Amino acid sequence: MRTWIEPVVAGSQLASAFYETSLILVVKGYYNKTSNISDIPSEDVVQKSISDFYIIYNLIIKLTPIPSAYILARIGDTRNRKISLCVPLLGFSASSLFLLLITLLDWPIQVMFGTAAFNGLCGWFTAYWAAVMALASLGSSEEQRSLRLIIVDCTFGLAGFIGSLISGHIFENVNIMHHPGTALVSCSLACYILCLLYIIFILKVPHCEIRKKEENVAEDQPEDDAEPQETDITERSRLINTAKGNARHQQSGGNLSSQKVTICLLFVSATLYNSAVNGAEDMINFFVLKKPLNWGPVDVGYGNAAAYMIFITSFIGVLIFSRCLQDLSLIILGMFSFFAGILTMAFVRWTYLYYIARIAMMFSLIPIPTIRAMLSKCTKESSYGKVFAVLQIIMGVVAVANSTAFIKIYQATLDWFSGFSFIVIFIVAFISFIPMSFIAYKAYRRTQILATHE
Repeated sequence: MRTWIEPVVAGSQLASAFYETSLILVVKGYYNKTSNISDIPSEDVVQKSISDFYIIYNLIIKLTPIPSAYILARIGDTRNRKISLCVPLLGFSASSLFLLLITLLDWPIQVMFGTAAFNGLCGWFTAYWAAVMALASLGSSEEQRSLRLIIVDCTFGLAGFIGSLISGHIFENVNIMHHPGTALVSCSLACYILCLLYIIFILKVPHCEIRKKEENVAEDQPEDDAEPQETDITERSRLINTAKGNARHQQSGGNLSSQKVTICLLFVSATLYNSAVNGAEDMINFFVLKKPLNWGPVDVGYGNAAAYMIFITSFIGVLIFSRCLQDLSLIILGMFSFFAGILTMAFVRWTYLYYIARIAMMFSLIPIPTIRAMLSKCTKESSYGKVFAVLQIIMGVVAVANSTAFIKIYQATLDWFSGFSFIVIFIVAFISFIPMSFIAYKAYRRTQILATHE
């Protein structure tokens, strides 16, 4: 049980849910106050100020982790994986601490740009999630890896759901020294500190039993058997397999260049799809604060809880559909779920329609962890940290560029159709489906060739 990474994921995500709700509401309160002082209490002006803040904040926090995330991943692979977990959590803790000081001391909200830079230099979510995925992969067999990674995502979502559900009530009803949000940010900081203590004193890094067995086999195997061992590694690296792991390994098809093309397609699809999902969440944060929804703290908390509920429904989807669907089919199912939900979100004018859109998105988080599982099956265990870090870095850079573009489109279309940016996000998400269709076609052709030979 000490090798389980789920307690860290749950605790840190609970803290993150508290922090995210606090930040958006503190930013809104700050710009509402400044707009009233300047006698321009225009809702559109406040919306543009909030979105401008998040453009700068996202650019800083998503671009600064690029060098540090890769360095931390290398340290995790070669020395101690706890380091690649602890350093990002220190950055998270610093952000919560400074947000607490802002609420208590009435500092300008622009101070958060400095904390975003420090958080990024500590690796931010890019390094943190790569380390989590590496530990989860090491602690699972290939056959169960897709399920194990979606369990980690489910833990992430369940903690976020609980945190978001209660965060609005804490923000509104519990305050320290009559400063809104102080109690909520304090809870966030406490959760991060508890996670750090758990990693340092309790968490045990799982040993890679698969690699040990391979090394023992290599020592006992004569030189004449080198070729069969190489074939076994090729078979074990096959990307297309069922979640139950009972598909037949490819015996002779597919060369190295074909495998590299498949990996590149997986990277492209994951990057575009992730940028669409992240961009949608950024847009929704602004969208619900203005008319016609015009949500307050409690509604914002409930809305965030509905977003995190998707992690749970996605886990249930994998648990059920993996019995009859392969990884590729699961990914396509998740993508079409997101397509339906984001199109519905573009036309939301009442709160109940928001929740209908969320219901349509119930399987939209299946693709990314499933793609990670497919990538891990063709990667050496000693390189998990680097592979996941590179993927996370690429996804982060593209996501921040697309998110900035989506926000600018949102600002430009705010007056005539505020849901237009969701239609643009739908187009980007649909483009991410194209590489997966190529992979599915290659898998189908491979199956046909094998059937013909048999």
